[in-house]
Amino acid sequence: MELFGLPIATIYLYGLIISGVLTVLYVLFADVFHFDTGDGGLHFLNPVLVFAFVTVLSASGYLFERLSALHYLLILGISAVIALIVVTLLNVFVLVPLSSAEESLVYKESDLRGRIGTVITPIPADGFGEVIIENASGRIAKPATSFEGESIPNGVKVLIVQVKNGVLEVTIHQELESFL
Repeated sequence: MELFGLPIATIYLYGLIISGVLTVLYVLFADVFHFDTGDGGLHFLNPVLVFAFVTVLSASGYLFERLSALHYLLILGISAVIALIVVTLLNVFVLVPLSSAEESLVYKESDLRGRIGTVITPIPADGFGEVIIENASGRIAKPATSFEGESIPNGVKVLIVQVKNGVLEVTIHQELESFL
């Protein structure tokens, strides 16, 4: 069978090459070419899914054309079903979980108030030192000053009182004794 003067296997091959190149380009430049489908139920028109569908359809169509003697319409139908299954699995098991994943390393400076940190560079009475705050996602080291204007030595646990212009204002943390 020929279409546009070319064998249909060649058209599948061209479709595979073009959609593969477009997929790679979209992955590399996705931030520049961001398509917002909104919450209106058009999430299946995600360019990644469209490119994946065309790529799988072209690849399976090319393989069936080269390796089998089936009718071209049957090959197109089988290839479309395979592509639909693969793209559905890609969407359900890869894209949806990735889109709903939270960024665990992101924090706001206002979230640091009330946290306990450790002085890693001594804080002089009228100057700056450094405090490290540990949490489940890693460590954050920030410049710090004394809230009460007193010097704080290295290794002391401190309470973050407030954050101004990216600098922590801290005071010495005093733990309550347990009577148990």
